[in-house]
This record gives sequence, C-alpha cells and structure tokens, in this order.
Amino acid sequence: MATIPQVVPMVSYEDCAAAADWLVGAFGFEEVERFGEDEVTHVTLRLDRGGVVFLGKPGDTYVNPKRLREQSEAAARMYDVPWVVDGVWIEVDDLDAHLERARAAGARVLSGPEENPRGRLYRAEDLEGHRWMFEQAASSDG
Repeated sequence: MATIPQVVPMVSYEDCAAAADWLVGAFGFEEVERFGEDEVTHVTLRLDRGGVVFLGKPGDTYVNPKRLREQSEAAARMYDVPWVVDGVWIEVDDLDAHLERARAAGARVLSGPEENPRGRLYRAEDLEGHRWMFEQAASSDG
C-alpha cells in the first residue's frame, strides 16, 4: 500500500463491504485494501490527492448513526440539524459535479451548496447515517 498520512479518520460501519462499495460510487473513493474472510472487517479508501479513510466493523454490538437515531430520542435530537456531528471533511475540485454524483448514488444531502469565506460546501449523509462535508476552495483569481 502507498504511504499512509499521519492522521487518518476511522469510521465504523455495520456492513463495511457495502459501505466501501457505496462510498466508492457516491463520493469517488478508490478502494486500496480489504480485510476479512467471511465478513469484511476493514477497508482502506483513498482519494486522488492522497486523502485516506479507514472503515471498520467494531463488532456485533455496534449500531450505526442512522439506526441509533431510530432507537434513541436523544440521538435523534442531536442529529436534528444539518451540521456534521462527528464526520469527515473533504476538499473537492468540482463541488457541483461531486454533489450530483452523491445525489445520484442516494446520498442524503443535508445542506448546500452554500458559500462561505473559504469557498463553497455541502453536507451529506451516507447509507448508514455518517456525515460528510465536501468543500471547494474559493477561486484565488478574485
């Protein structure tokens, strides 16, 4: 495998294999490695400019954010905003194209696209309810 960055987010999934396949299709990741014989327990995904994220299955007692919100009123209230409540931020080159790809794959778009001092961004949830923020840097030509 290529060099791993010093800091890598780790996101837990009930179904790592399905999550990896979905993230590749929806958000443009490339799968680098997959571990597990009968059940996938780890997947490493990479983006074109070197970003890496680890997906893992921590065990059968893990409940993903989407199901947790269904089971807990407190968790549902915590996620009753469009903000990224524990998630991953990613810079992209073409926000509009990325957003359309995510929508076509069934991502739940939480907000955006919206302007901010750094550029433009949108927020989305994946198939298990994890939140992701995608941002395109403001043009420097003025």
